[in-house]
Amino acid sequence: MEKTASYETTFVLSPEQTEEEREASLERIKSTIEGNEGEILEIDEWGERRLAYPINDLFSGYYVVLDFQGDSQVVDELERNFKLIGDLLRYLIVRKDK
Repeated sequence: MEKTASYETTFVLSPEQTEEEREASLERIKSTIEGNEGEILEIDEWGERRLAYPINDLFSGYYVVLDFQGDSQVVDELERNFKLIGDLLRYLIVRKDK
């Protein structure tokens, strides 16, 4: 059995998503973590912010920071799902070491 670790993921969704689409994307990410025996510790929605540089001709994005615990399987599945979400501009997953 692999040990669980703490992770933080930051992702940026397209500002062109409706609130319902944004909630569906967030729910998909949450269910991916929980469906792979991960545990969500905190969700911090920063809201719409200006991007440092344009991505796909967009100048702003909807930022979300999510802290979770899980093993490498959770991270692998989360990355796979991030690549399937069409309106996801960028994402980053980092392991939080003690």
